[in-house]
Amino acid sequence: MRGHVLIAPDKFKGSLTAAEVAGHVAAGLARARPDVPLALLPVADGGDGTVEAAVACGFTEVRTTVSGPTGRPVAASYAVRDRTAVIELAEASGLRRLPGGTPAPLEASSRGTGELIGAAIGRGATRIVLGLGGSACTDGGAGMAAALGARLLDASGEPLPPGGGALRSLASIDPGGLPSRLRGVTVVVASDVDNRLLGPAGAAAVFAPQKGATPADVRALERGLTRLDEVARRDLGAYAAARPGAGAAGGTGFGAMAFLGATVRPGIAYLLDLLGFPARVAGARLVITGEGALDRQSLRGKAPVGVARAAARHGVPAIAVAGRCALTGEQLRKARLQEAHALTDLEPDPERCMAEAGPLLERLAERIGREWPALGGAA
Repeated sequence: MRGHVLIAPDKFKGSLTAAEVAGHVAAGLARARPDVPLALLPVADGGDGTVEAAVACGFTEVRTTVSGPTGRPVAASYAVRDRTAVIELAEASGLRRLPGGTPAPLEASSRGTGELIGAAIGRGATRIVLGLGGSACTDGGAGMAAALGARLLDASGEPLPPGGGALRSLASIDPGGLPSRLRGVTVVVASDVDNRLLGPAGAAAVFAPQKGATPADVRALERGLTRLDEVARRDLGAYAAARPGAGAAGGTGFGAMAFLGATVRPGIAYLLDLLGFPARVAGARLVITGEGALDRQSLRGKAPVGVARAAARHGVPAIAVAGRCALTGEQLRKARLQEAHALTDLEPDPERCMAEAGPLLERLAERIGREWPALGGAA
């Protein structure tokens, strides 16, 4: 396909999935320019919606039941294609999986994420792509490792209870069956979080308060993660705490590196390649990307900026749609976005924007179709 518009948005959190955003944009464009071919590629940056985006791009969804962050069973999905599995921590160990939404900052565990990895390996996956984001836990990936066969023990040789709070009592780590379980398996962490594990910019200090941690909880979690790093260095020879991304998802980035031998890749850039963006953008006249809120956080490698930069490398202009846009024209240009269109341009009430996001997106896209110069003639 040549001369097409590639529609490659992330989700509008709380309103629409990435696939729904793409569908509404396509519907609006088609009304304005039925002659222009459209290609849809919902995307994600490793956080919530990563599995959904992979399924929309041709992966097969696999549903299973795993442990939620507090141990209660939850229904979760991962995506597979050939021997690659895309796993999203938020599916099993995310804030949205907390019973009643009640935080459990000291007790929440990443065990369910490890169970998802184990299920994918059992199905024959030899490459695990692990998206980190939206986690409820700050356990350094200890629960994930335990689910895959590692044993984290206290001074009496007993397994630690789940959660980051218990890590203060960690005395030793026995890899157990973990190495054999991972033989022949490559693990890639897709994350744009570059925080280290420890310190004022680490997992506990920065992210634990978002998960309900009090100042005292943060101190306890910092001590636990510090102990996990000490014992992992001694017992596993794993020196991962200072590596960028170790602090992602409550330290699960550290756990993936230390226990699973994972490499960390920039989330959106890696996932765009995995989802087939280079082939889809070839010959396009325009890329339309977007997410719910375009703001300063977007500039730190979120999906729309990643899409725009990837499009620029192929010589294709990119514009964005969003629920709201708080970026200046100069910031947009630096992010390689030529312009942004927000739902709030049409409807100033944020609640109505959330409730009516689909129809408003179609109106925005129809306006883009009528006004954007690249759509005015032949490619």
